[in-house]
Amino acid sequence: MTELKAKIGVIGSGSWATALVKILCNNLDKVNWFIRSEESVKYIQTYKHNPKYLQSVEFNLSKINVSTDLEEIIKGSEIIFLVTPSAFLSDLFKDIDPAIFKGKTVFSAIKGIIPEYNAIPARFIHKSFHVPYDSIGIVCGPCHAEEVALERLSYLTVACQNEDIAEDVATLLACRYIKTTVSDDLFGTELSAVLKNVYAIASGICAGLGYGDNFQSVLIANAIQEIENFIDEVSPIHRDVKTSAYLGDLLVTAYSKFSRNRTFGFMIGKGYSVKTAQMEMDMVAEGYYAVKSVVEINKKFQVEMPIVEAVYNIIYEKISPTIEMRILADKLS
Repeated sequence: MTELKAKIGVIGSGSWATALVKILCNNLDKVNWFIRSEESVKYIQTYKHNPKYLQSVEFNLSKINVSTDLEEIIKGSEIIFLVTPSAFLSDLFKDIDPAIFKGKTVFSAIKGIIPEYNAIPARFIHKSFHVPYDSIGIVCGPCHAEEVALERLSYLTVACQNEDIAEDVATLLACRYIKTTVSDDLFGTELSAVLKNVYAIASGICAGLGYGDNFQSVLIANAIQEIENFIDEVSPIHRDVKTSAYLGDLLVTAYSKFSRNRTFGFMIGKGYSVKTAQMEMDMVAEGYYAVKSVVEINKKFQVEMPIVEAVYNIIYEKISPTIEMRILADKLS
């Protein structure tokens, strides 16, 4: 069993990385934290806050070892949480010797897809770092970093094929305002976490175009069916997509004001170009990369996914959101 004294490393500086460090500090005496920006590291060490994300969170400096040295953080940690945008992950580790991960347990909290490989993080970790799948996991929602900062009751699902590891990491994350459940469905939960961002973009586009709650409910009901059909085809094991890791995560991402993917879609629906929406947000909407990769992956599996196709057509083929959503509306039931 992993004791609560386990050495934990968090890689990333965004809102979800900040939230995870906050959560882990409840149960651990020390959390190793990699942040690329020297300026941000110095700010945290001086003022106890992340200067860019979740600025209301105040850290006990005696509990965090924050550093710009990626190798130092990895070497000093037994369990590593990757919490960087998926599009930047490959570049971040390009100069790191994979041997550094020998004997490590690696958990993804990325909820995105590695665009240059069309690979979910678990597969990228396995192929790039030679970490066995039994030592790879995912932390997924339904959970927004902003509500963690406010210590509002939230739920996390910890998935790993090795259920003992899943249980241990769930224990590390559980606290007064975080409840945890475990799963052995590594690939299904990770693919669902990728797909829900695409459907959140669709939800935002529809909201921006003026579609109401009635249509949104039909959209999301069809979305969970698409998720189920896709992940059952890609990873055919028994699972119940009505549980929190799948349906719950989809709902919160599609409806919440904190959802950056929904916000991105809303701006597209309001007439912003993709580039302008990205610049205005100044945050990564993972669904932007995910939808292109999912379309590529689905060329092999041929699952019917009209919502995914509609989002792809709007973002990459530059088809009018008004026209594309009108076409989509006739395909939903």
